[in-house]
Amino acid sequence: MQDAKEEIKSRLAVEDVVGQYVELKRAGRNLKGHSPWGVDKTPSFMVSPEKGIWHDFSANKGGDIFTFIMEVEGISFKEALEKLAAQAGVDLTKFRGGDPAVTKRKLRAKEALELATKYYQACLVRNREVCEYVFYKRGLNRGTVGEFRIGYSPASGQALIEVLKKRGFTERELDEAGLLNRFKKDLFKHRMMVPFIDTTGNVIGFTARILDKGEPKYLNTPETLLFNKSRFIFGLHNAKESIRRSGFVVIVEGNMDVISSHQAGVKEAVATSGTAMTEQHLKALSNLTNDIRLAYDGDAAGIKATERAIMLAGDLGINLTVISDYHGAKDPDELIQKDPALWQQAVKNHIPAVDWLLQKYEENLNLREAPDKKQYSDIALKLLSYVKDEVERAAYETKVAKKLGVEVAILREKGDRLNKKLEQSTHRKYLKKPKTTIVPDHIKKLEDSLLALKLFGGITKVKIPLDTPEDDARADELELVFNQDHQGIKDPDYEKEAADLLKRYQSELNKQKIAELNQKLADLDEDSDEYENILAQIVELQNSSK
Repeated sequence: MQDAKEEIKSRLAVEDVVGQYVELKRAGRNLKGHSPWGVDKTPSFMVSPEKGIWHDFSANKGGDIFTFIMEVEGISFKEALEKLAAQAGVDLTKFRGGDPAVTKRKLRAKEALELATKYYQACLVRNREVCEYVFYKRGLNRGTVGEFRIGYSPASGQALIEVLKKRGFTERELDEAGLLNRFKKDLFKHRMMVPFIDTTGNVIGFTARILDKGEPKYLNTPETLLFNKSRFIFGLHNAKESIRRSGFVVIVEGNMDVISSHQAGVKEAVATSGTAMTEQHLKALSNLTNDIRLAYDGDAAGIKATERAIMLAGDLGINLTVISDYHGAKDPDELIQKDPALWQQAVKNHIPAVDWLLQKYEENLNLREAPDKKQYSDIALKLLSYVKDEVERAAYETKVAKKLGVEVAILREKGDRLNKKLEQSTHRKYLKKPKTTIVPDHIKKLEDSLLALKLFGGITKVKIPLDTPEDDARADELELVFNQDHQGIKDPDYEKEAADLLKRYQSELNKQKIAELNQKLADLDEDSDEYENILAQIVELQNSSK
């Protein structure tokens, strides 16, 4: 895809792409603006039109137009490529090395789904009975119906097929788009239709609510060439700008909760669309924000869903909070029907997910009885094993021990035994996946400054142990860093700057390594040879940092 990237870059100016999200002003040869992630008070976002790159000094991010779209939209490279190709008018099929037949099938499925959406929208406005249901019974306004492209599927069972076949679509193409049932008739009949729209704006399927009594109440598109329920997040296309601007996301249970929430002014709401939360869902949302708020029901299913989410989030280093003050309503949609302002307030009153979950179990158990105490401690210790911060975990252990009327040491001893068992069971399957080492932001900033000095500061005496980047875009980005951090200083001594930075950099690396070794140490027997070896490494690192 390198040729496709270069073709897109030749057609799209970096300032035009970035300018869709950031207000830029001229600053010499470059352009400046505020960080789109809202982390700066003075403009710290720089764009170089000459080099086609950008760098955000406050968020410590940078790159070309593709990395910008990936960061700001929270999408994959493939999605960013498709989005920018559409803007540039570049046909990616000419550059793809994959199976052209599969590419064509996907394209035809997208075309069929787009036409189906428009047809369903037209059917809605022509049916008075359905309009009454959508606008009056469901309480949706015209703006919301238009924003989510809501429509209606006729009851005949042949209506959509006939329309799309006249447009040249075959039965196989409609089946691959997920529009037919096993009898090769319309899958959706006499239902309110809500399209599934991906982050690039393409319709990839539908969720459909029955208008009369019957089952299933909601019918979703099956897995297709385009739709994968374990990855898709309903409402993200509509919510991502608000999430980026406000810095948080609200995960609700139902698609109608999302739609009602957006209409009520909380446009950060999304849903996992009829499936349990997956690691892919959380990763996609964490690309946009680390403030993830769950708005699940307080019933048994909601408790289990929150428990699973905590486990997934703990492994990914994400802290979750829970929205629970529904003022007697069973879900956000019902609360919004009662008073939209109450939902807006509820979103602000979020509490840590572990606190909420422990509280729910306390309500359902009698902590004066020994069997319930055992059950509560089992549940609590299982949850706390996913709390990565030692101080936070210690605070929870003290709180749980007090609830149970036992010493913290006893609770920890039980926790150690349970963790050893869990490590060997499939219940901890998520932790057995190899972890990717993430470079902390402050260390990344030091690396950028050192590399900038190495490339543009004429350093000869100080040996900087970092590889010179071969990527031209990365080198251009480092030049921006050099200009920002090191130029404009009267009589600069770049050698001294490099020596000071290198000392700080090595000290921070040592701290990070010591923390990693301490984590390993906690899992080892104090009498083992490996324990002594790691302890010696820690002492050596501590001495070298003095």
